[in-house]
This record gives sequence, structure tokens and C-alpha cells, in this order.
Amino acid sequence: MRVAIHQPQFLPWLGYLDKINQADCFVILDNVQFKKNEWQNRNQIRTHQGSQWLTVPILHSFGQLICDVQINNCDHWKRKHLAALKTHYEGAPYFSQYFFELQKMYSSEWQSLSEFNVRILHWLLDHFGIATPIQLSSDMNLRQQPTERLIDICRVVGATTYLAGKGAQSYMDQGMFERAGLNLELQDFQPHVYPQRYESFVPCLSAIDLLFNCGPQSMQYLNGLGVPTNENDFERILTACSA
Repeated sequence: MRVAIHQPQFLPWLGYLDKINQADCFVILDNVQFKKNEWQNRNQIRTHQGSQWLTVPILHSFGQLICDVQINNCDHWKRKHLAALKTHYEGAPYFSQYFFELQKMYSSEWQSLSEFNVRILHWLLDHFGIATPIQLSSDMNLRQQPTERLIDICRVVGATTYLAGKGAQSYMDQGMFERAGLNLELQDFQPHVYPQRYESFVPCLSAIDLLFNCGPQSMQYLNGLGVPTNENDFERILTACSA
């Protein structure tokens, strides 16, 4: 049984969904330290000029756990997000099919950043047709050292294999996985070109971009089954995503 583990992201990108799709169980790592200026409270959408950040304003202190970070609702962030999505995606083929549901989620009085991220993640997974079970690490009794924490999660969910992102090599003790009797696999996700509202193609945006543009065919593009041959420049895309 293969498990994937990752911090909760806001409107996550396609590589995040791909990791969940490859796993038999996905654990949201919500009881680790919040990192400012990463992907936990912001992501990018497509605009006619390239891309734009959507950021959820937060109230937090240094060292605070992700599950304890609160949203700053003094800022009119919901209205700004929805206005930006409508401005840049209203002409997309499947905008009207999904925007109302997204708007309804935004209308709730969210206080917890993690809870908001998890709700949107479930919504995205439903529309991509990804049925991987999801658990929260904050519901588990875990050790705090990074590699030991991951090994503990594997044991809690009964996993024999841990699916990690490529960047995990920089902080994981791979030998500890071997000694614990666990297999370690690295995700090898290659973003694929798909039709966007504007030219030319911009990679590594929030998964909402693919959903608004490709609707029910989104999962095919995530898996690379609907790639247009005239823009299939994987080296350029991978370089942009790792920048």
C-alpha cells in the first residue's frame, strides 16, 4: 500500500493532484510549521499577461503549526479572488460549470486556513475523479523529527511504500526508511500542455486553470492522454515549474 504525504496547499497545482492520484492513501501534513511565501496560502492563475497570485491573507506567528493558522477576514480577499477568477476565466469553456460551486464554498465563514484548503482540495478531487482516501496528520500521534514523522504516518495508515516528491531527498534520511522496512519512491510528474484561454501556454498554475479550460477531460490532460502535439515542449515546461 502506497501513501503520499504533503502539507495542505491552497488551490494546488497539478503535480499535487497527480501525487494523490498515484497513492492508495493521502495524508495532509497539517501539524508542521507554517512556511510563509510558499504554497499553503497562495497559488497562481492564468491572465492575459501571464499569471497572477491569489493569496489568502492570514494571521499567524512564527513557528505556528499550519492547522493553527487563521485567515485574516478583515481583508476583502474572497471578493478579490472571485473577481479575478471571473475576469480571467469567464470566457473559458467550462467556467460556468464550476464557478458557482467555487463561489458557494467561498461564501462560508472560513476561519482556519487548513480547513479551507482541505475543502477546496476535496472539491477538486471530486471533479478530477480522484477517489484516494484522505487523512490528517493532526489526528495521529507522531514523532517530530522529519523522517521519523513520515515513518510513523506510514505505520499508522498501514503503508508499505512512501511516495515522496523529488525535493524530499534534501531532508529525508532514506536509510531510516530501509531500516523501517519501507519502500521509498520518488514522484516523477511531467506537466503536460493543455488548451488555455490565452496564448501562449503557461505551466504550473493552480489545477483550477485546467478544470475551467478542459472540464470533464481534465483527468486525461493530467495523465498526458490529451496532449496537443504542437506545443509538447516538456523541457521548457519542467524548467519553468522548477524555477
